[in-house]
Amino acid sequence: MNSYFQLEMTQTGTNLIVFKSDDGGAPLSINEIADYLNKKGIVFDIADLNKKIISTPNKGKIALDNMKRYPEREMIVVTISPNKMEAVCRFYPPSVGGNLLSREDIISDLKSANVTYGVDTAAIEKFVNKREYCTDFVLARGKEVRHGTDASIEYYFNTDLRAKPTVNEDGSVDFFNLNAVNHIKKGDLLAKLIKEDPGESGMDVTGGFVKPRDVKKLMLKFGRNVALNDDHTLAYSEVSGHVMLVEGKIFVSNVFEVENVDASTGDIDYDGSVKINGNVNTNFTVKATGNIEVAGVIEGATLVAEGNITVARGINGMGKGDITAGGNIITKYVENATLKAGGYIQSEAIMHSNVSARTEITVDGRKGNISGSNVSARDKIFVKTLGSQMGSDTVVRLGVDPQMRLRMEELGTEIEKINKNLSQMLPVIEAFKQKIAKGIKISPETAKNIKDMSEAVQTLLRQREEYGDEFDDIKDALINESPSQLCVKDTVFAGTRICINDIQMTVKSDCRYCRFYKDGADIKMSPL
Repeated sequence: MNSYFQLEMTQTGTNLIVFKSDDGGAPLSINEIADYLNKKGIVFDIADLNKKIISTPNKGKIALDNMKRYPEREMIVVTISPNKMEAVCRFYPPSVGGNLLSREDIISDLKSANVTYGVDTAAIEKFVNKREYCTDFVLARGKEVRHGTDASIEYYFNTDLRAKPTVNEDGSVDFFNLNAVNHIKKGDLLAKLIKEDPGESGMDVTGGFVKPRDVKKLMLKFGRNVALNDDHTLAYSEVSGHVMLVEGKIFVSNVFEVENVDASTGDIDYDGSVKINGNVNTNFTVKATGNIEVAGVIEGATLVAEGNITVARGINGMGKGDITAGGNIITKYVENATLKAGGYIQSEAIMHSNVSARTEITVDGRKGNISGSNVSARDKIFVKTLGSQMGSDTVVRLGVDPQMRLRMEELGTEIEKINKNLSQMLPVIEAFKQKIAKGIKISPETAKNIKDMSEAVQTLLRQREEYGDEFDDIKDALINESPSQLCVKDTVFAGTRICINDIQMTVKSDCRYCRFYKDGADIKMSPL
């Protein structure tokens, strides 16, 4: 039991009785005694009183003054925690002969201290049955807020666009076993939306609501050939084909299959994936919103896919071949062509070509050579042999394109202009809406102007959303920029130029088994 104190009112004055703990309880606090006496209006010398308390035995009496006073009732001091979730109370005994607090008195004092919720009657009963002074009692507790959880989506297909082809034991690459095409059948479950849990509000001891934190809401986004259940939490395929996730949106497509792309087919522009069992001949174009698979070769043709492009035998661009993929490009070899991939590029040889990948470029296998080419990737380039003994001009570029930063600034300026125009146009439209609601007539010419302005607002809103999405994508790319490196498994020949971000160097002499990376304002080389 803690030490405590009590007042005694007599005919000759006021005394302080101290009860010191002898069983390990908390000692008396002179500050607590001083605070109590100040509340009761009793004048004292704190230093002198402290000396007397120290010299007093376990139970002793100290004269305070010779003033006659009325008895004091039992006292409660209520302290509400900083987060208002607890009311901590300390009790002080009545003066000798003073009145005790009843259960009702305690509840009334709590209300006076603004404690109106979560009063613990059992704790009050415990104190009443066994009174302890100068001791903390928690007499009220708030209801804790239950924070919710963000919505999430479970996908029942491979969403990793960086899936790599299988490498055989002999070092060759199986360009067909990619695990990158998600084949599905009609009726297959594609995704499940787990809706957000908003949580539950809490309440503090003063009766104030405590709101749970905001949670993220999601919805299933999808294109053609996808059906949802009644509560829009399950997505199913309406056709057999393949499925992709592109920028958070589910796409299901059938596969358009031909033997060759030539005069018999003409150019192909297909909403889905295209499978070509033979070759793509010179000057023809193949476009697909899904993947493009070519079992033969591409000769001087143009291919554009929002997904991946796979070429089993290789690409001979003849100086005019142009291959663009939103995902990855995998091919046996590249010669005299231009390639651009939104993911990675993998090949066994790149010769006299312009090749760029958003993430990485891997040139390995039996040859594993990049020569006479201009290749660029954001994260990594892995090659067996780089450059040539013949001195062919070979340039390797790594890191985020500085043009991206300029584009981000341009987008920010455009968004500011749009917001300024909207701030001028929206109030005008709203004012005319209010006039119409009040029955005020407006001229046909004014009505036409308002209609034109409304259409312009919708156009600006769409542009702002598009610019905002592009701005966020570039921002994410810059934030998540990883250290770029060039890894050469065998030999890099003299004369090869290496550029990492804004730093460049020319290899002075042949090197083997090395790694190049940016260190401060220099490009350094280390053993692989």
